[in-house]
Amino acid sequence: MFIRTIEPAFYDTDALGHVNNTRLPAWFELARNDLFRLFTPDLDPRKWRLIIARMEVDYRAELQYGREIEIRTYISRLGNSSFTVSQEARQDGQLTNLGHAVMVHFDHTTKKSVPIEGELREALEAHLQAEPADA
Repeated sequence: MFIRTIEPAFYDTDALGHVNNTRLPAWFELARNDLFRLFTPDLDPRKWRLIIARMEVDYRAELQYGREIEIRTYISRLGNSSFTVSQEARQDGQLTNLGHAVMVHFDHTTKKSVPIEGELREALEAHLQAEPADA
């Protein structure tokens, strides 16, 4: 599991006084950088080997300005050439948001998926876990 801490900025809030729902997909993408480095260590887009096939976010509780948010990132499903990244946003220990992104190991030249094998598969397996009980 990868863990990142986000400190919301004032501009992340909306007229209702809590963190705007549009910020979660952006923060989840930022937190996926740790995972992206397994595929492209220097994050050079010219060497990119992934595409996103699906993304969803469940909103379960409001996030508040002035308190840190912990983003947990892990693999919840590992297939032949695709995998599901699950991400949790937690504030004060409470699960506030749960996201899932289906990623595909992809060759941008041939426009085809590529099997996940060898050391790369082992690296992903190290982050494979079930969703939390409070999900």
